[in-house]
Amino acid sequence: MAISRSEVEHVAKLARLKFSQEEIEEFTVQLSKIIDYVNKLNELDTENVEPTAHIVPIHNVFREDEVKPSMDRDKILMNAPYKENGCFKVPKIIE
Repeated sequence: MAISRSEVEHVAKLARLKFSQEEIEEFTVQLSKIIDYVNKLNELDTENVEPTAHIVPIHNVFREDEVKPSMDRDKILMNAPYKENGCFKVPKIIE
């Protein structure tokens, strides 16, 4: 299945991209080759192949959550230029 020049121009318009005539020709050829390759992959017999998301087995490598003491709030706010009710106070940026 070949990609037509008009399809490349249409996708470029949707993506708000401007290409020269030479670039459109080049992309038409390149995208057609990509589609042909994908179609060739569709010819493979995958009847007995299990669906996979990764080619190697992956397991959870995260550590367990542990509650740990944090820094003292007063110590953290000690160098804050503005604070209010035990929190950092920052300028309002949205009206």
